[in-house]
Amino acid sequence: MPTYTAPDGTRLAYRLHGEGAPLVCIPGGPAGSRYLGDLGGLSAHRQLILLDTRGTGLSALPADPATYRCDRLVDDVEALRRHLGLPRMDLLGHSGGANIAAQYAARHPHRLGKLALISPGTRAVGIAVTGEMRREPARLRKDEPWFPPAFAALEAITEGTGTDWEAISPFFYGRWDSAAQRHCADGRPGNEEAVAGFAAEGAFDPDATRAGLARGAFPVLLHTGEFDVNSPPQPVAEFAALFADATCVVQEAAGHYPWLDDAERFTASTAAFLA
Repeated sequence: MPTYTAPDGTRLAYRLHGEGAPLVCIPGGPAGSRYLGDLGGLSAHRQLILLDTRGTGLSALPADPATYRCDRLVDDVEALRRHLGLPRMDLLGHSGGANIAAQYAARHPHRLGKLALISPGTRAVGIAVTGEMRREPARLRKDEPWFPPAFAALEAITEGTGTDWEAISPFFYGRWDSAAQRHCADGRPGNEEAVAGFAAEGAFDPDATRAGLARGAFPVLLHTGEFDVNSPPQPVAEFAALFADATCVVQEAAGHYPWLDDAERFTASTAAFLA
């Protein structure tokens, strides 16, 4: 697995899938990039360069835990671009990784070709996801056998009285079958310090990020799932409105990992944007 050195000397790893024009991919979590797989076959269209952010996957633990902070991870992405020798790059961020990608785009707009934000987190731009925004896609699953306990857990979490995140896992997938359950178990973040440090004080400056994004001239795809309680369609549409050239796609019957729920539909939409 190839590696490179971050500005502070931390050794970072990345995986390669496919051939063709490179697409740098930032996972959420923070977790290693393995859960992204080959993004439903997107590697047939682009060479995927899938970063393990510091302290996850095969990347090393940093000497300073403060560098787990989202805004500081932007420097690791820029170091990867330089390592790859790319004057400009196309960038994809999933979930929490979209917060890194958005801050990168705000700071380095001249280094971007195209930006794809998949099931994006919105904290970097200060868009709040309310409890009702999460309940709306959740209620679409009311006929599922697992719905009653999962919805009760979601209600408790949104009201601040519960923390049973495992109970709401079915809401993150279009089908809560054995493949989804394996993916859920295999993709859980393993570095609690990285998770805690990601959103530490100072990690986000929404005003500065919004101002930077407004100056960018790059095309943007925002793609989320109809069922996604983490990145519901409403706040993702608000996110899209911040860009001068944005395409917003809501994938029918998909959750937080749309390439798993319908790989053909996800790949067709994303590959067409990147072409």
